[in-house]
Amino acid sequence: MSTLRDLVEEHTTLSSADIDHLHRLAGDWQLLSDLSFADLLLWVPIKGEPRQPREFLCVAQVRPVTAPTAYQDDQVGKIVGGPEVAHLDVAITQERIWREGDPVWYGDTPARHEAIPVRLRDATDLEEGYSEVIAVIGRDTNLSTARTPSQLELNYLTTADDLAQMVSDGTFPPPRHPGETTSAPRVGDGIIRLDSSGKVTYASPNAQSAYRRLGFNSHLVGEELAKLAIRLSADPLEGNDASERILSSLRGEFAPRMEVEARGATVLTRALPLLPAGVPIGALVLVRDVTEIRRRERALMTKDATIREIHHRVKNNLQTVAALLRLQARRVAAPEARMALEESVRRVASIALVHETLSMSSDEAVEFDGIVDRVATAATEVAATSYPVRMRREGTFGVLPAEIATSLVMVLNELLINAVEHGFPAPEDDEDLTAPAPEIAGEVVVSAHRFRKQLHVTVADNGRGLPDSFKFEGSKRLGLQIVRALATGELRGSIELRNRSGGGTEAVMVVPLAKR
Repeated sequence: MSTLRDLVEEHTTLSSADIDHLHRLAGDWQLLSDLSFADLLLWVPIKGEPRQPREFLCVAQVRPVTAPTAYQDDQVGKIVGGPEVAHLDVAITQERIWREGDPVWYGDTPARHEAIPVRLRDATDLEEGYSEVIAVIGRDTNLSTARTPSQLELNYLTTADDLAQMVSDGTFPPPRHPGETTSAPRVGDGIIRLDSSGKVTYASPNAQSAYRRLGFNSHLVGEELAKLAIRLSADPLEGNDASERILSSLRGEFAPRMEVEARGATVLTRALPLLPAGVPIGALVLVRDVTEIRRRERALMTKDATIREIHHRVKNNLQTVAALLRLQARRVAAPEARMALEESVRRVASIALVHETLSMSSDEAVEFDGIVDRVATAATEVAATSYPVRMRREGTFGVLPAEIATSLVMVLNELLINAVEHGFPAPEDDEDLTAPAPEIAGEVVVSAHRFRKQLHVTVADNGRGLPDSFKFEGSKRLGLQIVRALATGELRGSIELRNRSGGGTEAVMVVPLAKR
């Protein structure tokens, strides 16, 4: 399905500013649809040779949640002309809201047509008192369900007519404030209608319930809402701010939404001025009880902070263990024992690196490329070899969950150390094996790419390769045993160690990334 912008740019000559206004309208018009108990269809006249009557293209549609829809099928992308859109032509030609005409039938569904011209009015238009109609909203009401007029319905329809006039005037939807989220107003929110003096003339049941959560147990009708906000708010500054925003809406200003807290409850409020024909007649205040949402957000923030603190402490403890092992290695006289302790230091440090990254993350996942680069740099610094060895990474590991990252970093640490120490041995090592010439720099390449929910990792070097008698499965080296156990056990993957065709050694590993 083409987007609103695609359809408008293809079939009309509207400017980018016009299209942005239509986007904002389509973002906020659910409120108008619900208050009207009607479907809203956004029609734009098609460019081309003048036609009588014009042809119109439907670029957006919204259905009410308060009433049955008049259209079972989606109308977006539909082009119509002739008598079917005569009411749209009248609205755009005479630049007024069209409400005349008899009900029409869509199959077995009777519907009432209305047409609302859409204007975009900027500062220049306000000074000149003129702006061009850029589109038309078709407001189509399903008449198959009989309604008994009630106070709620009458207030909804009266408010809907005021908002429809504001659409025609170019003052609705309101401008979006910087940094404000695009949460559209909904009729499911509590609705409070204020007169020009700021007194409540109507409050829906949801609005009454929201204010009772804040500690107000009387009826809202007749109350001055701005003063009530000051009385109820737990924070005087917050109460004054909420009061000022309500008063500014009565002056015709569009204030940003805000939250009011009292008695452990949190209510999100948004005040919209009612300006039919440019005259302030009051305001529409939407209130939403978000107490449970904020409570869960605070609980999640506390949980995240606790998890990060745990990772930070684990990292500190591991670094302490590594430091103790390093001190012990310096006091050991036996070379084999010292080497074993130094290897343990490197393994503990690689795990600490993962926890250090997790302590700075907002979730249990890490950007793994940075960890690999740091482990590779450390491997070249501590490995016992006299040849210059260069580490290089190809591809990206991306973001990995902690359960994979911890085991994978240990595997890579062992593979990189082995690639440097055994691929490029020190001169005193086995002289029967041919090592690269000293003038040829060694290189170890770590490659990674994702394919079908699997992570494919290769650690390759251009060193002397594996001896003919080497068997990965039967190796008694502790490092290789750790690699095999973690790759096939914790990571549930596979690993193969083999000679490269062009010389050197490569370790090929496949790790599944599916949810565990």
